[in-house]
Amino acid sequence: MLLTGCNALPDSGPTEAQVNHTQRDPKKNTVGYGIVQISLDLITLLESESPALFTSLDADNTPRNPGKNDTVGPGDILQVSIYEVGSALFSPTNAGMAAASGGVNIPGASTASTLPPLNVDGAGNIRMPFVGSMHVTGMTTTQVAQAIRTQLKQKSQSPQVVVRIVSDIANSVMVYGGVRHPSRIPLTPNREHILDVIALAGGEEHSNESDEDYIVRLTRNDRIAEMPLKVIENEPAQNIVMQPGDRVQLTFQPRNFSVLGASGQVTETQFTTPTLTLAEAISRVGGPLDSRADPNAVYLFRYENADILRRLGMPIDENATTGPVVYQLDMMNPNGYFLAEKFMMRNGDLIYIANSSSNKFYKFMNLITTILSPGTSMGGIAK
Repeated sequence: MLLTGCNALPDSGPTEAQVNHTQRDPKKNTVGYGIVQISLDLITLLESESPALFTSLDADNTPRNPGKNDTVGPGDILQVSIYEVGSALFSPTNAGMAAASGGVNIPGASTASTLPPLNVDGAGNIRMPFVGSMHVTGMTTTQVAQAIRTQLKQKSQSPQVVVRIVSDIANSVMVYGGVRHPSRIPLTPNREHILDVIALAGGEEHSNESDEDYIVRLTRNDRIAEMPLKVIENEPAQNIVMQPGDRVQLTFQPRNFSVLGASGQVTETQFTTPTLTLAEAISRVGGPLDSRADPNAVYLFRYENADILRRLGMPIDENATTGPVVYQLDMMNPNGYFLAEKFMMRNGDLIYIANSSSNKFYKFMNLITTILSPGTSMGGIAK
């Protein structure tokens, strides 16, 4: 009767034996997880893992137009200023002065004229007065000025031309998401990097939060890569040079982990610190309960990188990028505490502290005590 009563009681989760049995049974282990003991070799392997690199978006990290972010493109707006000597082609005032003097140029007189803004159309052309249509896409502002000057030489005396881009669409990147000022950031010949354009957009929206909680998503030529902001700050090689047309999204994703089973507190908890170890995570929830937990079986459930799983010798589909794994920590072994101090938590990790195999017996005895307590109290009162 005692055994039957124990088996009929509900439980908060599997024991170590049940976890191991399910892992070995293909019918029950439908996700195909494996169990790996936490060791120094495992920690070394995990520390060697490299995140997806931004440099992979551009193998040699060379901009399409190195040092020439003043190249004109469709959508740009140009400001053209023309300086002329004598009878000015673009200045009605000076033309009137020449007419009043009998059509004779005034020696030494010069005129500066600023034309209305010129739009670069979808075909990459502008409409220049006294010149007509000119194709300017792919040219620098200096080259555009030289082309206009060449066209005006036969119409104006010693024309000098200055061109600048007042609205730079072709040489810009979009920065949006969790920044203070989402905007289009014009690039310059100074060759801005990814941290530069984030700073120009005002930086992180929540400046008091950890940089590890920000994910940078870079889209370039229909290819996408993501990386924590902190990694870019710590690894200069990932702070790549921006290219026209890049899109940078900053996303605030607070990191958290969950704890289930025989712990002091079943909860979901935020990291709140740049890094968090397994020992710190277990401590935050009160650790294993003495009355219920099996310290031999502290598990961490994670979807691990496929390359790591292959190096661990675990079977995984060749096209998979991640796979399920369960890391086990033995807290009855003093070495386990040192390992827990080195094992780093990741966003979305789930810690499960297994129930002791004797847990049901204690539950049953507590239930009997609860049932008998009122009768025992009443008997005491009757006496």
